[in-house]
Amino acid sequence: MQNEVLYRPSYSLLRLVMEPGESILAESGAMVSMTPNIQLQTQAKGGLFASLKRTVGGESFFINTFTCAGSQGELTLAPSLPGDLIHVPMAGGTMMVQSGSFIASSPTINTDTSWAGAKGFFAKEGLFLLKCDGQGDLFISSYGAIHMVELPAGAGYDVDTGHIVAFESTMTYNVRPVGGLKQTLFSGEGMVAEFAGPGRLYMQSRSFEAFLGVLVPKLPQRSNG
Repeated sequence: MQNEVLYRPSYSLLRLVMEPGESILAESGAMVSMTPNIQLQTQAKGGLFASLKRTVGGESFFINTFTCAGSQGELTLAPSLPGDLIHVPMAGGTMMVQSGSFIASSPTINTDTSWAGAKGFFAKEGLFLLKCDGQGDLFISSYGAIHMVELPAGAGYDVDTGHIVAFESTMTYNVRPVGGLKQTLFSGEGMVAEFAGPGRLYMQSRSFEAFLGVLVPKLPQRSNG
């Protein structure tokens, strides 16, 4: 399967050229276009319990499987938010993906919702992360452009929690306030995640939470009358 990401980084579009018999799993609503020989099957992947876990993690209850039949075909996919989209080749490792950033993967990639505990709660990223492992192709999206940092063993890196897209499970992290009480309350930075290598860390150049903080106060208020 050939893949190409077009129009990066603001309004990315994933173009897949598929050979007969090849399949791709995609998040519900991600399909933009396809040739007539691409067949679509929608199902609750992994059964009821696994699908319910996915919804808690910010993903759809149903997942779509696109399969190429007869001859070479084309499928295009896009995220719901304006931003970037990248291909992450998986060779047996594990990638932790923030809720809402999963777009598509090979059927050989296992996706599961992993409990993030209090770290996820204080990070304001929800209580769950999507755990992706196996061998194949993984496609993830962001709000804004994606920036990747690769850390050697023991190297540290602090990231605002609203800008985290994904990271390898080989990394450790701890969520803390950006500074003292004054900095936390008035700096506008909130919480940061302290990461330690080794591993790759993917960040987004914009924060959807920060965007909502600007947008929501400007929306018309509903009158009581």
